[in-house]
Amino acid sequence: MGKWKQLAMDVLNGRELTNEEALDILLAPDLELLELLNGAYTIRNHYFGNKVKLNKIINTKSGLCPENCGYCSQSSISSASIEKYTMMDKETILKGAKNAYQLKVGTYCIVASGRGPSNRDIDTVVEAVKEIKEQFPLTVCACLGLLKPEQASRLKEAGVDRYNHNINTSEKHHEYITTSHTFHDRVNTVEMVKEAGISPCSGVIIGMKESKQDIVDMAFSLKALGADSIPVNFLHAIEGTPLAGTDELNPRYCLKVIALMRYINPAKEIRISGGREVNLRSLQPLGLYAANSIFLGDYLTTSGQETMADHKMLEDLGFEIDFRSEIVTK
Repeated sequence: MGKWKQLAMDVLNGRELTNEEALDILLAPDLELLELLNGAYTIRNHYFGNKVKLNKIINTKSGLCPENCGYCSQSSISSASIEKYTMMDKETILKGAKNAYQLKVGTYCIVASGRGPSNRDIDTVVEAVKEIKEQFPLTVCACLGLLKPEQASRLKEAGVDRYNHNINTSEKHHEYITTSHTFHDRVNTVEMVKEAGISPCSGVIIGMKESKQDIVDMAFSLKALGADSIPVNFLHAIEGTPLAGTDELNPRYCLKVIALMRYINPAKEIRISGGREVNLRSLQPLGLYAANSIFLGDYLTTSGQETMADHKMLEDLGFEIDFRSEIVTK
């Protein structure tokens, strides 16, 4: 048995990786990549079989954000040419849910730009979610920024199953990405939604000039947070943002990062998210031997792969779409 398969078996037997073992995954020679993915697939298959969860975003409010995140085209320091608009109405959000359901999506993600939602924004989301839950068997995830406890409670009461608030990078690297909020602000929001009884979703963006140790720290931070769903984004550098022109990644390294997330968070939903098309490129299918979830369609301000191409990719892999509501709210 090769070392990566052995490590996978150790993980399935309950052993946690050491920091050194985690770094070894990112440092693995490309010649060991298939063996590494085979180990990751052993873990993934144990918990999820050959099923893949599909997710779809609706960007309900675009731009107009006061934060200074260096990767984001919607931030206050971005000069990127993007569409800007205030909160969509309930009917538009419902229409998006219907479209998601027709595409065999299991999780519908309601996203809004900004530091955090106004009470009027919460009113709109609450009204929309109540009707979505009446009409469609969808898991609903909200991603609205930093929350107040009473706002989290209202979302829970309305039927929001999951709340996304990414840590994005490591605590050590955070100040190089944004200074308008802290790493702990993000962690505290995740803890708050957990307190409200909402399933926590938190992930990362890879390729923002972080070190390999930073990536390992991210993976262990998400384990400590108990994130049920972990989106792994790969930087799609946008003109007009401070990280424009950054191009540190190759498809093989991206696969090692996804494998790392699986070895450290074995039973969690690992989702290949933004930037997969431009960073994984022709190796996108291999990512699903470690991950068990992807986004369909477009992201916030960047385009995704054509939906039918994703459906065909899953068919070619012999994987099955996990088309069911994942009722995670207790």
